[in-house]
Amino acid sequence: MEILFTARHFKAHDTLRDYAHDAVRKLERYYDGIVRSDIILSFERSHNSLKVAEIHVTVYGSLLKAIEKSDDYHKSIDSAIGKLERQIQRYKSKLHKKQKSEVRKINEKE
Repeated sequence: MEILFTARHFKAHDTLRDYAHDAVRKLERYYDGIVRSDIILSFERSHNSLKVAEIHVTVYGSLLKAIEKSDDYHKSIDSAIGKLERQIQRYKSKLHKKQKSEVRKINEKE
């Protein structure tokens, strides 16, 4: 899986970058067909800023994305990963149902 990391309007520490990479790599345990992941970190407002984590995951034929805002980048990343885990599980179940229906159609024709 290819992982691209972007920090908008600030320079991210290596620990934050590594944390985000490790979190995205854990998504592979749910589905190994992930082609690419984009991690975009930014912030809103300079006073009492909200930390925004935006993660895009490209799987075969679809783009799954999650955006989370909180007062800490680690919380935002964890929440976005949680959303993506649910999206990947939903994607896999739809894919599995589609494959089952195609097999049934082939078996009925024989």
